[in-house]
Amino acid sequence: MSQTIDLRIDVTNAVDLAAPVHVAVTVVLPDPADLPAQPVICFAKPGGGYSRLYFTHALPGPGEGAQADFHVDRGWIFVALDNLGSGDSSMHESRALGFTAVTKAALAAEQEVLLRLANGLLAPGYPPVLQPVCLGIGQSTGGSLTIVQQARHGCYDGIGVLGFSAVHNHPATPPGHAPIVTPWFSREIAPDMPGGIINAAAVAAATGAAPDAAWAALAWGFHYDDVPQDLVEQDLAHYDSIAQAIAGTAPPGRERDPAPWNSYTPPSDATRFTLTPGVVAPEAAAVSVPVLSAMGERDLVVDPLGEARAFRSAASFDLFVCPRMGHMHNFAGTRRLFWERLHRFGEWCAAAKALGE
Repeated sequence: MSQTIDLRIDVTNAVDLAAPVHVAVTVVLPDPADLPAQPVICFAKPGGGYSRLYFTHALPGPGEGAQADFHVDRGWIFVALDNLGSGDSSMHESRALGFTAVTKAALAAEQEVLLRLANGLLAPGYPPVLQPVCLGIGQSTGGSLTIVQQARHGCYDGIGVLGFSAVHNHPATPPGHAPIVTPWFSREIAPDMPGGIINAAAVAAATGAAPDAAWAALAWGFHYDDVPQDLVEQDLAHYDSIAQAIAGTAPPGRERDPAPWNSYTPPSDATRFTLTPGVVAPEAAAVSVPVLSAMGERDLVVDPLGEARAFRSAASFDLFVCPRMGHMHNFAGTRRLFWERLHRFGEWCAAAKALGE
């Protein structure tokens, strides 16, 4: 029987934030009898606006099941994290939560989980887990964090980049609809300073567009047609609440929806770069382990077939475009097909490691 363990891991010494820092983690363990001879541990990071329950909760929609359970039923150990500054992880000033702080915090938390597993201390009676295959996966913003963490720290034997492009991300819109215009941020200039938004003229020209039309277009790319409309509207209301909170215009007393997989405090400084072209291109080029780039047929990835060029150092590169799926993969009716492709990629990474490749 599987078991679930929730942790708050202190990572204060790993991150220079001049305040106590902790990362919230959920570990789902398979029955010890189901562990393979070469254990696989999958570390998962959600996108901006979502918590680790995106992976561990059976999300509503036309499909069934939770991603963590899918992999654990097949022998993996699944570890879902809340990105620093979101979910149940510690909160900090948004400008401090860039790629460096968020990935250092995640790395320290993951290393602590690995240490406890190796010493048989994570769960009473659970056997030590030694020399595992370590996978890193991330959805949307979580994909960018996974790329950066792997490039800088070499902590995984393979990475799954889910619904994120190392080249160019842009929301898909319905045929015939005007494209959404999003700000592209400078890496060196604050967004409220001149030059901080590189395409400021285009953003200003698009400001007069009807916001309802933009939200409707966003919904088309985030959820496929078989996702119930009330669920789509709930998700858009959640995004609208985040946008208003960031802009400082959220009405007082506004109620947040009770969906436990939502987070209203994304790691803002890292998240705002998600739609800036090539923002993690140097890190992607440095990744040397196998890479799976997986996405829905409606997603942020502008040119799926061009994605391989970003990972020029990768030992191997796999591409999967899942049918009848939008950007929010784990709500889709085809979610299990998506998870199956990821699981097969993990098996490949395990085989490559066993053969010393």
